[in-house]
Amino acid sequence: MWSFPEFFEHCDGYWSIERTYHTPSTGEVERSHTDYHVTPLTDGEKLPLLAVAGGQVVFDQALLRQNPALIPGFQITFETLSEKGERRAMGLKALFVSDTYLQKDDSSPLALPLAAAVGHDPEIIQGYYLRDHGYEEAGAIAGRFTYQPQRHCLEMTTYYQQSVAVDQMHFLDAATRLRTITTYRRPLLNEIPTEITLVGFGLEKRYKFAEAPQA
Repeated sequence: MWSFPEFFEHCDGYWSIERTYHTPSTGEVERSHTDYHVTPLTDGEKLPLLAVAGGQVVFDQALLRQNPALIPGFQITFETLSEKGERRAMGLKALFVSDTYLQKDDSSPLALPLAAAVGHDPEIIQGYYLRDHGYEEAGAIAGRFTYQPQRHCLEMTTYYQQSVAVDQMHFLDAATRLRTITTYRRPLLNEIPTEITLVGFGLEKRYKFAEAPQA
């Protein structure tokens, strides 16, 4: 069983990713290949990302500065090639701050999709998933995460303006993980999202940089 910091130690490096996306409304299926590079953030790069959560969420700065190494953060760059020949490249910074570091949280809790529901297991770690850029929309994004150490599974839930994304990362071993991405249409009111607009499945293989397969 990996601790919270140990899980993220296995996330850096080079990843080669094969995904399949399904659109339920049309029956369309599309495949893609992604080259994904992950490098840890320095302690100095982590602190500015805390502002992404906004004024309603305040973290204990003194506690954070005691040991910033316990707050996982990454620089992520990737390039995706779809089977239609479409390319998309992007870079972003991401930070995972557990609720242990919360000083104040005045934000209104959002209704989670069933795919993101978790029980009250005390071993489950929850917190904020902060990014300087979102995948679906421009600008900084604050989402929620849960980590289940017994399953080596990280789940990230993000509310965008028009959609809700649930991204689950499940390690099978130190160099292999499964990825599922479920996107819902965001309800007008704070209701549980139920209308699925996209489902993605991925097999992700980790390599050392020197061993990365050549395109």
